[in-house]
Amino acid sequence: MNGGYTKAVLALGSNLGERNDTLSEAVADLVDPPEVRLLAVSPVVQTKAVGGPPNQPDFLNMVITVETSLSPHELLEHCQAVENKHHRVREVRWGPRTLDVDIITYGDLRSDDPSLTLPHPRAAVRAFVLYPWSLIEPAATLDGERISALAARADDFGDLAPFDGFGDFDGVPTAGAVEER
Repeated sequence: MNGGYTKAVLALGSNLGERNDTLSEAVADLVDPPEVRLLAVSPVVQTKAVGGPPNQPDFLNMVITVETSLSPHELLEHCQAVENKHHRVREVRWGPRTLDVDIITYGDLRSDDPSLTLPHPRAAVRAFVLYPWSLIEPAATLDGERISALAARADDFGDLAPFDGFGDFDGVPTAGAVEER
């Protein structure tokens, strides 16, 4: 990276409406301004909702890596504007939503700011973030540990299922970057 650009990892999820279309459109919206450049896009996985109200629809989740010249808070504002464009409503914590965009990492920055904690405070225990991320960056680490190992230990690892846009499949791919438990 050069010219003042910082690498960031963004996690996207949707469990309301046309989930797959929303994710595709959100990726395009996130990298629309010249200050955000797309580096990689993970495959989409389907997962059960983690936290929040019971009986929510399943989520589609994915991870993208970008490089950006936006500051961390400017990137957060941009992510929230994209969520709002896709009719994100914040009524219930971890409730159903058309789009959720989380900043997982922003370079090596560590922040305890209540509005933007970095790395994301729950990323290390969420397979729905770690597994897709491991598919595009197998050697990536979080807090000094390979994300693939963290994914394999996450409580929600068994709930992951690949999603190809046409239908759902049982299980998790046998190939990939996730290490055996």
